[in-house]
Amino acid sequence: MQTDTGKKTRVAIVGASGYTGVELLRILKLHPAVEVTVVTSRQNSGTRVEELFPSLHGYSHLKFTAPDMDEICREADVVFTAVPHQTAMAVVPGFLEAGLKVIDLSADFRIREQAVYEKWYQEHSAPQLLNEAVYGLPEIYGEQVASARLLANPGCYPTSTILPLAPLLKAGAVKPENIIVDSKSGTSGAGRGASVATLFCEVNEGFKAYKVGDHRHTPEIEQELSAAAGTDIKINFTPHLVPMNRGILSTIYCKLSDSDATTANIHNILYEFYANAPFVRVLPEGTFPNVSSVRGSNYCDIGAKADRRTGTLILVSVIDNLVKGASGQAVQNMNIMCGLEETLSLEAGALFP
Repeated sequence: MQTDTGKKTRVAIVGASGYTGVELLRILKLHPAVEVTVVTSRQNSGTRVEELFPSLHGYSHLKFTAPDMDEICREADVVFTAVPHQTAMAVVPGFLEAGLKVIDLSADFRIREQAVYEKWYQEHSAPQLLNEAVYGLPEIYGEQVASARLLANPGCYPTSTILPLAPLLKAGAVKPENIIVDSKSGTSGAGRGASVATLFCEVNEGFKAYKVGDHRHTPEIEQELSAAAGTDIKINFTPHLVPMNRGILSTIYCKLSDSDATTANIHNILYEFYANAPFVRVLPEGTFPNVSSVRGSNYCDIGAKADRRTGTLILVSVIDNLVKGASGQAVQNMNIMCGLEETLSLEAGALFP
């Protein structure tokens, strides 16, 4: 949406003072085709962005404001809704009616079936938009993303699970039954709000499972894996909290359809599927990913091992939960929706050390 005259796409971030909002500001700071025009935060209204977040140097002209539908619709072409579940569904219809493109980082439009959403979350006030919303995994739904006006940005755990599994389910290389997903996440995945569970003394030196068999990302993962496999899939999903700021590592166990399949066979399927995907890296055989290799970046790294002794395929994937698992993927989707180069402002490598 950048014209020949150099006019930039105007972007609003609703809920800009949370971790995903701040990450959007960081990524968009050097975006050559974007101008951030509105950032909202009820709690920090009137405060300069730089004052609240000194790391965001260069936003001296920008202040947080209370959410104002008229102002946002007047000053923006694209809006990111980085707000809690249920809050998004209350404002998204108004943005769409005003002609804005919307990228929602909550779960409000990820689940296609209203009854499933309401079982795991709460009552949905805009169910008429569920079928229109495009699920924003560009590596799988790129064509739909390009023509979308409402984009449901995927969750972090689902991103780390769907990317390694979907190509293999599509190819029939693994069985759709008895899939086990064991994921570990840094504490930023819980958000920036104060919580005893994420205090330093509660998390440091600890490592625990939580929401065992009852995590809200389960139906999102099952929805997308079922679509890939062409059959109904139920998974065993267990998330864990580890004492680090960023990152998700998911270890996935599934049965090989052909017990004689080799790791090389699996790699070939993944390599072919992601040949033109700039942010998915399939690691060489015998190599497995580390969250430190993607921290601060929009990459997903995938490793695989076919254990022919047990007929099991073991997949390991890593992402930064705030980037490829949230804000980076949102910008990747925005680029595609606006007809821009998919990789704009996202090609930075991981932070090291």
